[in-house]
Amino acid sequence: MRNNNKGFTLIELIMVTIILGILAAVAVPRYMGTVNRAEAAAEDAVLSALKANAEGYALERFMDVGRKSYPANPFTGASVDGYLNAQGAGKTAVVTSGDWALVIASNVKKITHMRNDNSVQTWLYSSAWLHSRLLQLQNFLELEKEQKKRRP
Repeated sequence: MRNNNKGFTLIELIMVTIILGILAAVAVPRYMGTVNRAEAAAEDAVLSALKANAEGYALERFMDVGRKSYPANPFTGASVDGYLNAQGAGKTAVVTSGDWALVIASNVKKITHMRNDNSVQTWLYSSAWLHSRLLQLQNFLELEKEQKKRRP
């Protein structure tokens, strides 16, 4: 009778399984952290685009009527992938990952976004808040200019 030693031993298979388990235990959390950081960066980019769009809208209004006013809906005129227009107060439009919506409840406007892990991120939106933040920034920049002029 011949000794037919083809294949792997049980110990070898167990060792490979253990090594793969260790690699998976290290790689999966790092991958998820990278995905979360990428989603946060994408959200920041969309919010920056919405701010720029609102400021462009206000500048256009200023040129037309002589006074800045910001849009009631920050998505007006903006091109955002996944934006769902929720009609009616209190409707929640984010139902799948990647959705963006403006939700109005109790006179409070919230920009919402559903991430791939089905968590919903929320930011408050108020045209008055945006205008006050821009005024604060403008005042800060003017103070900075004055301080630079005073320096020798």
